[in-house]
Amino acid sequence: METGQNVSLERAIDIVRRRAGWIALCLVVVAGAAYGFSKQQTKKYTATATLVFSNNDLGQQIAGLSGAGSNESQQTQQSTNVKLIQLGDVAAKTAHRLGISSGQVSGSLSVSAQGESNLIDVSATASSPVLAEEIANTYTRQFVAEQQSRNHAYYVSALKLVKKQLASLSPKDRAGAAGVNLQSRAQSLGVLAELREGNVRIAQTASAPSGPSSPKVKRNTVFGGVLGLLLGLAIAFLLERLDRRIREPDELQAIYGVPLLGVVPESAALSWPAKARKKTRREALPQREEEAFQLIRAHLRYFNIDRELRTLLVVSAAPGDGKTTIARHLASAAARMGSVVLLLEADLRSPALAEQLDLQPGPGLSDVLIGELSLWSATQLVDVDSEPVDGAAGRSLDVLAAGVPLPPNPARLIESHAMGAVLEEARSTYDLVVIDTPPLAAFSDAVPLLRKADGVIVVGRGGRNRRDVAERLHETLTGIRAPLLGVVANGFRARRLHSYDYTHASADAAAGRTPTAGASVDGASSYDEPLLAASVPAPHSHEATRSRDDSSTGEAVEPSQI
Repeated sequence: METGQNVSLERAIDIVRRRAGWIALCLVVVAGAAYGFSKQQTKKYTATATLVFSNNDLGQQIAGLSGAGSNESQQTQQSTNVKLIQLGDVAAKTAHRLGISSGQVSGSLSVSAQGESNLIDVSATASSPVLAEEIANTYTRQFVAEQQSRNHAYYVSALKLVKKQLASLSPKDRAGAAGVNLQSRAQSLGVLAELREGNVRIAQTASAPSGPSSPKVKRNTVFGGVLGLLLGLAIAFLLERLDRRIREPDELQAIYGVPLLGVVPESAALSWPAKARKKTRREALPQREEEAFQLIRAHLRYFNIDRELRTLLVVSAAPGDGKTTIARHLASAAARMGSVVLLLEADLRSPALAEQLDLQPGPGLSDVLIGELSLWSATQLVDVDSEPVDGAAGRSLDVLAAGVPLPPNPARLIESHAMGAVLEEARSTYDLVVIDTPPLAAFSDAVPLLRKADGVIVVGRGGRNRRDVAERLHETLTGIRAPLLGVVANGFRARRLHSYDYTHASADAAAGRTPTAGASVDGASSYDEPLLAASVPAPHSHEATRSRDDSSTGEAVEPSQI
């Protein structure tokens, strides 16, 4: 489970890395839009005044009432006070005093309680800090004044009622306890009426704000950036979901249902033509690229221990997958290990080997198929070693290019009996024949060769091949029952090759060891004796290639494998 989570995390990180442009674009656009929108908004300033409410139980008792609100909960009392501030015509009177509209005052006010205390905040928001201060202070003063006026009227009314009760008493009763009580109450009410105090007062007046309360440019920009990031991630994963291109080497393996023979890194050194190599003195491939092809060779031997591979067909779904480059370097790798190898170009529509290997474009395969030349006369020799080893001659590779001029009917030539005869002749002469073909999804030329070869390798390019095209090619190969050996993932960046270890496998392959049936798939351990190494010195001329029988015994020498 942990491994699966690591793979999912790595894949998610890889998706984010590939779609970083979209993510960055969404982040910048949304954050910029939030910033621009905030900057375009009119600045608002908020000033806040605070009122404090108190219970007037003493005044109610003096007036002859029992504190009716004393049993109310604090939350209920707060809600009542908030509604009380918003009632009445205080907004209209405030607007009249300031010379603005009543709707402007009502729309700018916000009343809220401070927790569970008796404090109530009255906030006013306006386009000017001075106006906001004036609205908040004028409104609270007007409200407090009205409350004091109501309380004064209340005490005056209560005083009149007490005095009326005293007047109705006889002189005897007025001198008694009831009369004395009424006289004391009348005196207290008179004092309260003169004081003009209420149950609310201003705890803190509003002051002009130093900065705007809205828009909050920084907050909105940060929020827009977060929203843009989330939007970018959503778009990235949606595009990945809709993208039908093959991104990972394991996807090729899953589509074709065969082993992954190797992963070839994205490298300009692989496509360098031989002529350019000679000018820049770059005869050999860099170590990483060379190890990749040695690993493919080791995998071919491991997966086919009980199978003789003499003719190897290299195919791809679409043009540009690097099929010709893979065939060229795989053949060179086998030749460097001592095998006698023929690289045969069966792509008679868009040949490229002659240019890549700095060879004469003709004669070639087309001349052999129409009977003008023999196989030996049409092949050309290419050195695959940059320097002789131990004083011996450098190893070489036989190449049969497509030839010029290109035939008008390449499909018929490939399907002809002459092509079968060429393959049989090459198979009986060479240790390995690597055949380059046109893309199968574009042309049907190579279809007749699928059953004639001992094995077929499919080349897929990372980030270029589409899943639907690869699936159709797999259906074609399955329907023909082609001897599919495995897939080669081509053109993957070096940072994504950390999970593919070339070092040990290529070193063992160079030593001529082959993995046993219980070896790991990467070909890095458990090798037997060198039973698949070249069994005879490889001839490096056409004459030596033709003479494969032992002249002294007359017995044929067993050819080596890949």
